[in-house]
Parts: sequence; C-alpha cells; structure tokens
Amino acid sequence: MTDVEVIIVGAGPTGLMLAAELRLAGASPLVLERRPEQGKTPKAHGLSGQILDLLKYRGLLDRVHEALTEHVPAHRFPFGGVHVDLTRFEEPPLKAVPLRQQTLERLLEDHATGLGAEVRRGHEVTGVSQDGESVTAEVRGPDGPYQVTARYLVGCDGGRSPIRALAGIPFPGTTYPEVNWIGQVSIPEGLTVHDDGDIETPELGRIKAGFTRTDAGVFALGSLTPGILFIQTTEDDAGEVDDDMPMTLTELGDSIRRVLGADVPLGDPVRLSRYQFSARQAERYREGRILLAGDAAHLLPSTGTAINVGMSDSVNLAWKLAAELQGRAPEGLLDTYHAERHAAGARALVQSQAQVALRRGHDEAAEALRTVFQELLDDEQAARRLSAHVAGTDLRYPAPGSGHALAGTFVPDFALETDEGTTSVGELLRSARPVLLDLAGRPELRDLAEGAGVDVRTAKADDRPADVLLIRPDGYVAWAGDTDADADGLREALSAWFGG
Repeated sequence: MTDVEVIIVGAGPTGLMLAAELRLAGASPLVLERRPEQGKTPKAHGLSGQILDLLKYRGLLDRVHEALTEHVPAHRFPFGGVHVDLTRFEEPPLKAVPLRQQTLERLLEDHATGLGAEVRRGHEVTGVSQDGESVTAEVRGPDGPYQVTARYLVGCDGGRSPIRALAGIPFPGTTYPEVNWIGQVSIPEGLTVHDDGDIETPELGRIKAGFTRTDAGVFALGSLTPGILFIQTTEDDAGEVDDDMPMTLTELGDSIRRVLGADVPLGDPVRLSRYQFSARQAERYREGRILLAGDAAHLLPSTGTAINVGMSDSVNLAWKLAAELQGRAPEGLLDTYHAERHAAGARALVQSQAQVALRRGHDEAAEALRTVFQELLDDEQAARRLSAHVAGTDLRYPAPGSGHALAGTFVPDFALETDEGTTSVGELLRSARPVLLDLAGRPELRDLAEGAGVDVRTAKADDRPADVLLIRPDGYVAWAGDTDADADGLREALSAWFGG
C-alpha cells in the first residue's frame, strides 16, 4: 500500500511542471520542497525555447504574458561571447520572454495545485529506499520526521541533488572556474547612454555595448529594458560561490573594478545574481523506481537553456509515468524517458559547451575565432540553425512505423475546421491526451486508434502538413502519413507508444 503514486522532490519549474502534467494525465503527485518558502535569491530571468510552444498548447502562455512586468526584448541573444541578431526575421527561430524564475514558479504552482497536486514546503527528504513495488522517502518536516511511500520518486532537486546521490547515480563532468556576476540596474546620474547602447563613464570614458575583455576577465554591457542596464562580469578563479546567498550591489561593483580597473556608476538594482557554470550529465536518468529531471539530471554551462530543457524533461516523463501507474503502458515505455531525454540533454550540452570554447579564450586566436563566428551568423541559414539548436526545436525522437518528415518532431500549430467550428492543433493538446488527427478522411486509420485509448479527431486544414497525424501528449508526432500510408505503420506506432 502506498501513500501517493509519485513523490516529486523539489518545487522548482521542473518539479512543478511535472506535478501539473501528472495531474493532467490522471496521476497523483506529492511535491516535497525543503525550503519553507519560495527562494528570494534571483535565478533565471527569462524563459525561452521549445517550452514556450508547449505552454501555449497547455493554455498557459497567456498567463505567462499577463505575469510579465518588463518589456519583451528584441530578438537577440548572446552565444559564447558573440551576439545572435534575429530581428531581421518576421518569425524569430528562438523566442524568449523576460519572466523571472520566482514568477514562473508561482504561476506553475498555482497551475499544479489548481489541478489537485499537493505541495509541501519545509519538508526535506533525508533518505530513500526502494524495492520492486515502491519507494519510501524519509522526510524531515516542520512537525518532525515521517515517511512517505509511493510507486515512483522523481528527483527535481537541482544540480547538487541529494536524490541523485542517494540513488547512487554518477554525475560526471566539469565545473568551470569562472564566476559570473549579473546585475540589472537603473541608469544613475553621471552615466550617459548613447543611442547605440554604448555608455560614457567618468573614469573610463566610452565603453562599447557587448563584450569588453581584459586580462582580469570579461565585462558585458547591454539593455533588455528601456532605462535599465544589463551588466555582467566574468572572472576566472574567483572561488566557489553559494547560490543561496543573496548577491549585493557592492559585489557587482567590486567585480567591475577588478575587471575594468575602475568604477562604473550603478543605479538602483532590479536584479542581482551570481553563478558558476558546470557541464555535467547523470549517467542514467532512472535507477529502478527513482528518476531524475532538470538540473538533477544535467547542468549546462550557458544561460537561457536549463529551464527549457528541464521543463521539457517533465513533459516527456509525465505521460509515460502515468501510463505505467495506470497499467496501460506498453513494455519499455518508461525506459524511453531516459533514451529520449538523455540524448536531448547531451545535445544541449554540445551547444552550451561550444559557448564555453568561444567565450573562454583571451588571446588573438580566440578573438579571431569569435570574429569569424560572428560573421557566419550574418547568414540566415546559420542563424536559424544555431537558434533551433539552442531552442531545442531541432530535436527529433525515434518514431517507429513512420518515415514521414514530421515523425519524431514537435507538432506545428495550425488552424483546423471541424464540425464544431474552428480550433487548432494546440487546443487539441490542452488536456495532454494523445490525439489521432485525420485531415484526409481515413476511417480505417481512425478505427485503429479508437481501440488504443487515443482521442480521434477529424478536421480540415489549409496546406496540411500530413494527411494523418498521431500526436503524443508531449506534443511530439509519433506517426504521420499521407494518402498512400497504410495501416501497418500506424499499428506499429500505436503499439509502441500506447499499447494499442
């Protein structure tokens, strides 16, 4: 007898997204968070990549936009010491919103608890044990120690994950020596901001927007919001930092002085944070009934990627775990979580470690490399390809039974005409159910899906990308076919993913 179906350790974006997705799939999660209240130390300051499309499909993107308090920046992003400018594209290949992590967590917690998930704060997991049927967590709560037993436990408890250590899962990789200090500050008196983004300071004169490299480190300057300066310094061998300790404006000023050799006037802080980069990945994302997601499974040495990858882990895992709990999962379904998301994490490590190689060099050869790389990004194809890599939109999962170009990719959103009226692909996925979408009148294919626990929908669409689409709950196309597609491929896909 278990107390709950799934214990989720950690109430960050990954854990809360997993709780919400499990509830949509009909499973019962309990979230345990060691901190008694939401952390006040600023962490991620934006949300970008493929997860924005998924949030749209779940009906959450409007809530995200309503929660924004800052101007949505132009479509530019840093990549290892160079800048990728996407403002020339009518539809940018990488989208981002300036949403603080604390705001995102509040939004996701409201979403998860509104669906019926339970979140307990101030409850620290101190030990875990498992057998062939269940996993038990030893918990230290406000009223003393207790135990909780579940069918599965998922560690979403960050880069220093105690759950990963308790499960005995190795976490190989590298922690880089440089420390990054980030500040968003108002423009103070005595500082002039030029139209091109450069600033004029009393001690140093004009400092260019972008990256200024010195023997002591790197000073980065930009503006994401009118009237607010974005400043980042990077120093090698600055020692380890404590992410839980709030950063001060004095720290940022001291780092600027060390890097540039003089003071830069700083206004009132809007955001202050510091961090080190690591490139690490768990050897496996599953050990029996214990699984890992988010930073517990991978640490990426770049900004703007980790939350996208972590929340995408959760969306991939939830429907598979729910199917396992409900006894309707085909053999090996839960193992595809590691297979798919470990490969996705490894790919994210490739682009983020490429950024390390670009940004760390300080000699003339490294500067030449960045110059050539920046010139290459002036080409549209190169900018699109790099953006898709960072966003995770180029990810393709194995898709048994289908050789269609869409199979294994994230399904695009497009308008649909049904007997009930106008809808869209994204709206069909609002409930996180698998869908067979027939756009060409194939009743024999619909009949196959009817017996496999799949929602079957018929519709018409202009410029349809395929005649029939089998879409997984996480938005990926499990199978696609055109008019010449036979039933065997669909039958194979239904069997592989849904047991039909």
